[in-house]
Amino acid sequence: MGRRVTVWNEFRHERENDAVAEVYPDGIHAVIADALEDAGHNVETATLDDGPQHGLSEEVLEATDVLTWWGHAAHDEVNEEVVERVQEHVLDGMGLLVLHSAHMSKIFRKLMGTGCGLKWREAAETERLWVTDPSHPITDGLPESFEVPEAEMYGEHFDIPAPETLVFNSWFEGGEVFRSGCCYSRGEGRVFYFRPGHETYPVYHQEEIQQVLANAVEWAAPNEDGPEIYRGNHEPIEDIDIDDDRTVH
Repeated sequence: MGRRVTVWNEFRHERENDAVAEVYPDGIHAVIADALEDAGHNVETATLDDGPQHGLSEEVLEATDVLTWWGHAAHDEVNEEVVERVQEHVLDGMGLLVLHSAHMSKIFRKLMGTGCGLKWREAAETERLWVTDPSHPITDGLPESFEVPEAEMYGEHFDIPAPETLVFNSWFEGGEVFRSGCCYSRGEGRVFYFRPGHETYPVYHQEEIQQVLANAVEWAAPNEDGPEIYRGNHEPIEDIDIDDDRTVH
């Protein structure tokens, strides 16, 4: 069954930089959306300049199983109210895929509780991703390693909490390594950070990258068969003595 996916993109570089427009003439979000549609998902797109809510109204998020997020140069322009709204939906079960330079997005830093900084270098160098958990569903259909021919380097130390599951490690031509596929749970939702995806290189056109994204959508989607969770004041399940002067009603 196809998941309901909203692909969110800053969509500034593609309109302002000819080199980026040549690689992604319709935007990074269009390439990701097409790949996820080909994988059988039901996809809508939204961008930073889609009104004051950036295309992420309550109605849109309510109809979203998994949100993908790509941002780079305009993190500070994202409305705090929208960040709060996205966080609430993640905690309530919506999946979130955080891509490449969105490690510095407001929503990822809020969910991680850390600075999320790292080393970086833009030198069109080779990246080799190694699968570190071959039993994980995000790795379905992939070889044990694959290369991105031209990549922006990200290097450790990556200031994030230790991943609950580390799915990929990257090695770069210049010698650095990086935790490139990091899984977290937050409330009832699942979060996956995936490193590859610089705007001047055709990373999202690559078959292995598209496979990872399609798999990650399935992994991050809400657990529709899970237990219904109740919070707040709760009646006891077993018989207890509640005749106590200290009991506050």
